[in-house]
Amino acid sequence: MQTNPHHPTTFVFPLLLFFCLFEGIMVKENEVAAMEIEGPKPNNSDQINPRYSINVLQLLKSAQMQHGLRHGDYARYRRYCTARLRRLYKSLKFTHGRGKYTRRAMNESTVTEVRYLHLVLYTAERAWSHAMEKRQLLDGPNAKQRIYLIGRLRKAVKWADLFSRLCAAKGDSRTSLEAEAYASCMNGLLLFEQDRNWDTALKNFISARAVYEELGKYGDLENQVLCRERVEELEPSVRYCRHKIGESNLKTSELLQIGEMEGPALDLFKAKLEAAMAEARSQQAASLTEFHWLGHRFPISNAKTRVSILKGWHLISLSEDLAQELEKDLHAPAADSLPVEKKLAVFDKIYTAYQEARSFIRSDLASAGNADSVKDDLNGLDKAVGAVLGQRTIERNQLLVSIAKSKLARHRDDKNEKVTKPEELVRLYDLLLQNTGDLSDLVSSGRDRKPEEVAFSEDCVLRSMAFRAQRCFYLAKSYSSAGKRTEAYALYCHAQSLAENALKKFQTTMDTDEAMTKELKTLYNECRANSCIEHATGIMEDEKAPENLSKKISTISLSGVDKKAEKFLIEKLDVYESAVGESNVKSVPRIGVFPPAFQSIPRNPIVLDLAYNCIDFPSLENRMKKDKKGFISRLWR
Repeated sequence: MQTNPHHPTTFVFPLLLFFCLFEGIMVKENEVAAMEIEGPKPNNSDQINPRYSINVLQLLKSAQMQHGLRHGDYARYRRYCTARLRRLYKSLKFTHGRGKYTRRAMNESTVTEVRYLHLVLYTAERAWSHAMEKRQLLDGPNAKQRIYLIGRLRKAVKWADLFSRLCAAKGDSRTSLEAEAYASCMNGLLLFEQDRNWDTALKNFISARAVYEELGKYGDLENQVLCRERVEELEPSVRYCRHKIGESNLKTSELLQIGEMEGPALDLFKAKLEAAMAEARSQQAASLTEFHWLGHRFPISNAKTRVSILKGWHLISLSEDLAQELEKDLHAPAADSLPVEKKLAVFDKIYTAYQEARSFIRSDLASAGNADSVKDDLNGLDKAVGAVLGQRTIERNQLLVSIAKSKLARHRDDKNEKVTKPEELVRLYDLLLQNTGDLSDLVSSGRDRKPEEVAFSEDCVLRSMAFRAQRCFYLAKSYSSAGKRTEAYALYCHAQSLAENALKKFQTTMDTDEAMTKELKTLYNECRANSCIEHATGIMEDEKAPENLSKKISTISLSGVDKKAEKFLIEKLDVYESAVGESNVKSVPRIGVFPPAFQSIPRNPIVLDLAYNCIDFPSLENRMKKDKKGFISRLWR
């Protein structure tokens, strides 16, 4: 029996066969994907009780850094968690009903694959990020928002505990440990925000830290780095809890230094610390009624001005501690890893605090009216705060000078290290001279000057002399590096005389600055040694100048081509040979002679016409046209 190829049933059987094969392939792919997610199943016991594996810390760190927390954007991270949960609910078909919300239980029997654990984890993260978003409000959360914030943290703790229990039942040992550490961190953060049960919060933080310390000993390098970072993020919370319990005596400067650390886990700690410091400043501001400066007492009536000045004082105490630490570490062999930016950031905060105080003082001046006594007090207070700000600016620039000097004197083994030039130190000393002059003018302005102000002005003059000597020394160094021996020698001699005069002035004062005196003595000796070196180097260069000149002249040829040298590419175009040279040898490419040699070219002869001045030319007056005049013009002749 013959079949009609155009009959419809002819195409039915191939189509059915194709769909059957396609369904079989899809079933196999789904089975392979399920095996990849759940892991290998070597025996029957593992098939009954599968063990899932999640690298919790790496998963959360990657999600946080990629979705907002690199810049502290908790709202963006919360939106990501919501979208992630929506995708998980839909893919797992674990929705809670279409019309009426019907909550589905999440327990051990529900967890049939690893995505259910992701579901619980991201729910906890969404609640935590929502709480942190409320914490980051501009003026801080009010009473109602704080209640909502604590409620969201409670929700995060609830889901974190559930995640820990499910991982203990369904996950492997490492996943269970990480989930337990995550739940401990959430419990500690809740107690930290509630300002109670500090001993329980301390136990939670210590437990999480111990887990991450142990996990950091194993695994790949990336996992070890993440665990170490997590331990460093938990350490400030542990220290603060001990401080609240009374087990440690932390100073205010140490607390501020802890608050400078970075990390999403420290944002709640920093917000809490800032709130505590602001409350402490407000309490101290009530007792701060006067500002003492160089024998003057200026009353402070504005509460905001008091808080800003107190903030500046606290930062000054921190900067003094950090400056002592920096002075020790600059001479240490591991000075490259010194966080200098942290010290400079403290000075920037001091500048901001005092500028804020001056703005409040000037607003009070604008609203003072015609009260002369109030205006005098406010002007004096503004002058005092400006003088303190000028002192801190000088200290900051001196810190920059010490850092630049250490880089200049250190051997530069690292090629990537930025080279410090003497010109940079000259610029820094220019700033110091300008700052010292401005501070001296500010203090010396006024009619009734007290002895403290006179002594302070004299100290500014002495310091400017020392800065001028240092500036002249590094200016001489810059000329020496440029090969200008005469100028360098003259500047070294001038710097030596400036250092000697400044040293005599410092030794005659009652309150001798030992550090500055020692620095000037070292500068005097270095100026003397360098002037001798420049003198000797200049004489040697003068002696060698004729010899070097004769050598250079002897190598000059009119043709410009050395016959002993190898031929250039232009001269051997018929030969296939590279003219660039080898890659590992720094040689000049042999393409052509530059500058090109002189060539003789023909030109027109030069004619000098010397006979022109000796020729007597005939008169041509008889050939010139004569003017014809009329009858009237003849009468007036």
